[in-house]
Amino acid sequence: MSLTSLMKYPNRGEWGQATYRGNCSGYVIKDLIEHFYPNSKPKQFVEVFSGGGTGKDVAISLGIENSIHLDLNNGWNALQDELPISSDFTFSHPPYWDIIKYEEMRKAYSEYDLSNVMSYEEFIQKLDSVNEKIYRNLLNGGRHAILVGDVRKKGQYYSIIKDMTWFGELESHIIKEQFNTVSGKKTYQNASFIPIEHEHLLIFKRIDFWNVGIKYTKDFCRDIRMLKHTTWRELIRTAIEHLNGAASIDELFDLLNEAEKANQNNNVRAKIRQTLNQCQEFKKDNQTWQLIF
Repeated sequence: MSLTSLMKYPNRGEWGQATYRGNCSGYVIKDLIEHFYPNSKPKQFVEVFSGGGTGKDVAISLGIENSIHLDLNNGWNALQDELPISSDFTFSHPPYWDIIKYEEMRKAYSEYDLSNVMSYEEFIQKLDSVNEKIYRNLLNGGRHAILVGDVRKKGQYYSIIKDMTWFGELESHIIKEQFNTVSGKKTYQNASFIPIEHEHLLIFKRIDFWNVGIKYTKDFCRDIRMLKHTTWRELIRTAIEHLNGAASIDELFDLLNEAEKANQNNNVRAKIRQTLNQCQEFKKDNQTWQLIF
């Protein structure tokens, strides 16, 4: 089939163990290989986090003899062991943090299991080390296809692809629809809750012998009062919300006098009054100003 930026396989196919939780459809790997190697086969196909054996079965069905499938299940440690052979196509399907406890399926604990209970920051750090290792192992022109999903825990949404470091040139980003998920079978009392029913398939390519493109997200918080391009209307609206919906000129001045915008104005009180009178979302009630909704 021709690949597009959307991928869906209601039928997971005959490859691998259907009972192995988190096991992706073999069609994902099959279609990637047939797309990038339409008239040949990979020189060396390497699968990392091979889990229930899907990639190995796909390789056999496609007649790929040069394939290696690595996992804690067969004694390969992604955090400590090097990849045994270079690759022009590597597929990885890491744990989505600790959402699935793979030690229960292996019936053995390993301190190097990425699905162990750990902080999200530690998980991302360990995943980064594996992804860097995979990139370094690619032959020039080779590809790393990584399938990974988003996570919601205790009401907080985590985007693994946003937080992990990217190694190499991003060639494609495919959204894969999920089927038969645990969350999809639940009924949620919160009507605004949106279940996660997708995964991300990112394809990175090595395009240089020595130089590697590296991209990462930096998270930080800034008080909007310290931002140069915040408007007076936005500052005043936020201040009134902060003061439970009503504020006097003096209260607004106390909150906004140290703002970056205030440093650009010689008469902050006058500017606050001017903005309150000019913007239709503010109304005066006795000595306080309120928001109109």
